[in-house]
Amino acid sequence: MARLRRSFRLSVDSRLLSPPAILAFVYAIFILLGAALLWLPISNNGTVTFSDALFTAASAVTVTGLVVVDTGSAYALLGQIIIAVLIQLGGLGLMTFAVLLLSMLGIAVALPQRIVLRDEVGQVSLSELGALVRIVFIVAAICQTLGTAVLMFVFVPEFGWSHGFWQALFHAISAFNNAGFSLFSDSLSGYVGSPTINITISLMFIIGGLGFIVLIDLFRVRSWHRLALHSKLMLVGTGALILAGWIGFALMEWSNPNTLAGLDSFGAKLLASWFQAVTPRTAGFNTLDYAQMHDGTTIMTMTLMIIGGGPTSTAGGIKVTTLIVLALATVAFLQQRDRLHIFGRSLAMEEIIKVLALVALSLFIILTGLFLMSLTYQGDFLDLLFEVASAFGTVGLSRGATAELDTFGRMVIIMIMFIGRLGPLTLGFLLATRASPRVRYPEGKVLLG
Repeated sequence: MARLRRSFRLSVDSRLLSPPAILAFVYAIFILLGAALLWLPISNNGTVTFSDALFTAASAVTVTGLVVVDTGSAYALLGQIIIAVLIQLGGLGLMTFAVLLLSMLGIAVALPQRIVLRDEVGQVSLSELGALVRIVFIVAAICQTLGTAVLMFVFVPEFGWSHGFWQALFHAISAFNNAGFSLFSDSLSGYVGSPTINITISLMFIIGGLGFIVLIDLFRVRSWHRLALHSKLMLVGTGALILAGWIGFALMEWSNPNTLAGLDSFGAKLLASWFQAVTPRTAGFNTLDYAQMHDGTTIMTMTLMIIGGGPTSTAGGIKVTTLIVLALATVAFLQQRDRLHIFGRSLAMEEIIKVLALVALSLFIILTGLFLMSLTYQGDFLDLLFEVASAFGTVGLSRGATAELDTFGRMVIIMIMFIGRLGPLTLGFLLATRASPRVRYPEGKVLLG
């Protein structure tokens, strides 16, 4: 048994592969494997090309939700199951699953693998990774089980027990992992007035988007004053963005006959406004047609998509805490302060530099992707920008441009989704060379602004 355990121990030569490189390699392998499985004749209805399968697999593993073929009709039950598995793997983290499997087999997880896992879940300490992995799966299992049970009250009467159960389970998995995949061709537009669907789905992706560290902190502490600074920032930031999005969407779309004005009751309008305000936080579901919305609403939605959810969550984007630190740094500069203070704590300059690097890389990726796609896409520019923002934030909302992309455009979107899931900083660390010995140079001055 000891020999078996030794044979299963993975070793990573830090001189060959860095943790970000390992993560990128593992995600790429699963995308290709998923594409091959989805391309099998038994997985689809015979009309799915390898390009379609590759795009779907990339979208599922990166928990984005952008599609080039209708998931419910183009893929057979086996294909839909494969997509659900890829969503679960991508949402909770491939290395997280690997560590859990090794732990169940009684195989010790070596330090290099713990470093890779730490990079994936965004942790600093290595000591509590095992406990974190177990809690991640417990939280995911509880939320998805409860979500499936509640959704069955809607889907079972409509589709019957077997098909209704699968509809509920698939959408629960997709919602908690912020994937945005739906088995309906119009996403959830047919349930725009259903409180059960709207509230259940939105609560699941909000919980998944908060981040497991925040959920653990809430469960252990249960007191606002004792919460960690990260948890406080996430809760306040998430609440503020939801409220601003809810009010903003309602104000801008209330008289639009193609969206809110077409609904028959005040409650339905508020419910639809709520759902469209929270779904850009990388969830990807929609109950209204985004192609029919005003330009101002579209710009607000793109902003929310780029911001995304929280670190160590199933969501993408630059993250809520990044936005808050960036805002605090701007205020501190305007007030000529050299330290950031929030909730009785101060933030180090290292955190500010990391935020600036993350925002700069994110903007570079979005603009580069937009430029490349504009070379071959002949449609509306705002639609194209919307798709790029959706891919980067791993959201999955679309104004219809994705289905019209050629092979080159699809590959660009796949790369943007891939980078959006791994994180721009991970890409930066992957491309960065080893740091040379530090040399102190005389300080110089550069004129800025």
